[in-house]
Amino acid sequence: MTLINQIKEFCNVKYKSIKVSFGEVEITVDKDNLLKLAQFLKDNPSCLFDQLSDITAIDYPNKKNRFLIIYQFLSVTNNQRVRVLFPINDNDVIPTLSKLYSSALWAERELWDMFGIYVEGHPDLRRILTDYGFQGHPLRKDFPLTGFDEVSYETESRRVVYNKVKLTQDYRDFDFNSPWGAQDTIKD
Repeated sequence: MTLINQIKEFCNVKYKSIKVSFGEVEITVDKDNLLKLAQFLKDNPSCLFDQLSDITAIDYPNKKNRFLIIYQFLSVTNNQRVRVLFPINDNDVIPTLSKLYSSALWAERELWDMFGIYVEGHPDLRRILTDYGFQGHPLRKDFPLTGFDEVSYETESRRVVYNKVKLTQDYRDFDFNSPWGAQDTIKD
């Protein structure tokens, strides 16, 4: 019996859709059903998804549900992966999975730091990639690229300095027709 059939038959969680996408099972749920689905995927003998390998989000600023939250689960026992998706509004709060998967601790902090998505029940929700005084969330599409200060250490003066952010790389057009492409024949 396939994983999709197992989930359809034995899972008591309401889901919006279940399909195979990019070679992996993809389940779309409401955020209210996330914990029940994660518990089922972890504990059910036909699933045994014992690892939460990633949590991320996609920002769609013009949609009603601005963010699409994506969870990647791995079953080492069954050599399978499953992707769980659910859309949320800009100010929605999502539940923590840290009680089920300890790997959720850092990934949920990153979700908070980069996207500003609050994770309810997280024991240590603070910034993880940006500075403590940093304003904003850099992976939101409406995050400004200039106007902020960056912090660096000057070894000559032996002090921390604040400078305005400079975008050092200009827009470039790339030419993908490289003369160093693969050769038809390889000669020894």
